[in-house]
Amino acid sequence: MSSPSIVLRRVLIYSHRWLGIFGSLLFVVWFASGVVLMYAGMPVLDPRERLDRVPALDLSTASLDVGAAAVRAGFTPARILVGMHGDRPVYRFAGGGGWTTVYADTGETAGGLGSEQALEIARRFAPEHAGTARYDARLTAPDQWTLQSGAFFPLHRVALGDDAATVLYISDRTVEPVLETTRRGRLWAWLGAVPHWLYFTPLRSRASFWSDLVIGLSLLGCLLALSGIVWGLWRLSASTGYRLRGGASRSPYAGLMRWHHYAGLAFGLFTFTWIFSGGLSMDPWSWHPGTGATDAQRRALAGGPPRLGPLTADALRAAAHEIGERFEPKELEVVQLANEPHVLAVDPAGAPPEDLALPNTLATLRSQVPEQRLVSMLHPEDGAFVRFADERIEAVAAAAMPGASILEATWLRAYDDYYYDRSRGRPLPVLRVRYDDDARTWLYLDPYRGAVARKEERLTRVNRWLYRGLHGLDFPSLYGRRPLWDAIVIGLSLGGILVSVTSAAQGWRRLRRHARRLRPRS
Repeated sequence: MSSPSIVLRRVLIYSHRWLGIFGSLLFVVWFASGVVLMYAGMPVLDPRERLDRVPALDLSTASLDVGAAAVRAGFTPARILVGMHGDRPVYRFAGGGGWTTVYADTGETAGGLGSEQALEIARRFAPEHAGTARYDARLTAPDQWTLQSGAFFPLHRVALGDDAATVLYISDRTVEPVLETTRRGRLWAWLGAVPHWLYFTPLRSRASFWSDLVIGLSLLGCLLALSGIVWGLWRLSASTGYRLRGGASRSPYAGLMRWHHYAGLAFGLFTFTWIFSGGLSMDPWSWHPGTGATDAQRRALAGGPPRLGPLTADALRAAAHEIGERFEPKELEVVQLANEPHVLAVDPAGAPPEDLALPNTLATLRSQVPEQRLVSMLHPEDGAFVRFADERIEAVAAAAMPGASILEATWLRAYDDYYYDRSRGRPLPVLRVRYDDDARTWLYLDPYRGAVARKEERLTRVNRWLYRGLHGLDFPSLYGRRPLWDAIVIGLSLGGILVSVTSAAQGWRRLRRHARRLRPRS
């Protein structure tokens, strides 16, 4: 009867060997694509580019109030945008997982685009390619690049015929472009985001199966890495106890296996933490809440459901006029704070200059909030302002968490360990409020929108370090220091590739030997 140590030894050997044979190539793909993903993600339509290309807002022909338009559309909006479709003003309503668009001059619902109408929208969006644009297809199911665009379907795909091979996706619901891809963007996505996230259409379109698959592969990857670390330490000699053909060695292996042994000892722990934290990105078994505000928190800050009554055509015109004193608005978004609706307009060309004198660390990163203006819909005559006053944000902080007391409220002028953004897209300052509820909730209140910019609870703060800290090395002393961060992450990734490639090579040799043994003899 085998002793427990022999059984454990066999379990380690065979589990690591066969998991490595079938998993090493996947590890190579994950490490290599992770390096690409540091610099290029999935194709998107940049919000500021979209806003820059849409026509200027003209509400001169708007005759229908927002409330009446919502009633005609049979839609209860959670989000309201006021914009243009060609030379006609429209209201775009979001809610219930989708969008609908209503003409502000007649109350008719927009949509039902034909190929020529979709092509005309693309030509207006990119007039420099009007002569080469061609209609490609009407999509009722996602393709590779629209897997996250379900709220906008059906989509019309239009190729611009330019040197960059640009493709625009026009939403039938919002009658405007919602996604842009280029040859370069698609190539980098195929090399980075798609293989790294296993974001292949047949898999990703089955959300539950895809999620279970990624979590399962992560668990097997953790087992592979841990068994390799344990076996590698077990076989490592503290002294030069192995005498091989090349001389004394601390490893009993030669050739590629020695490379695999030493590389596994050097990079195995990083490989394990990387696979483990990557699995956490899928929020397995819903072990922590999200970082977005709850519906109750959003309603508490807004002071109730959206007030549509004050959103009259005349009030919108007056608000657009007030904003026009500073810049020409392209689009208005309705935001509500303490039961008072406002409209928000952003100037896509109005970003403040970057402060190059600041050292590039997490504590000194400053956000690059584009220029914007707010106007009260109850009192548009009061004029436009940049953001809500500190006192108004502080006043609604208690309402956001009824039944909980505020432990601390601090205005952040720089990012902290949980509210940060390397691209500087998150606004500053924000009011960080800590509460004494059971979940130890922190809310980051955005004075530019009068909304919750981020919610942190005890478990989400743990997840921040286990996922973002381990997976992306997002540590305060390293996060903003580039190219030091790049060099460390790429170096560790190359080490992981070395471990995986040597394992794949040995696995291929072993499979060939097994195949020869199973081959019939003549």
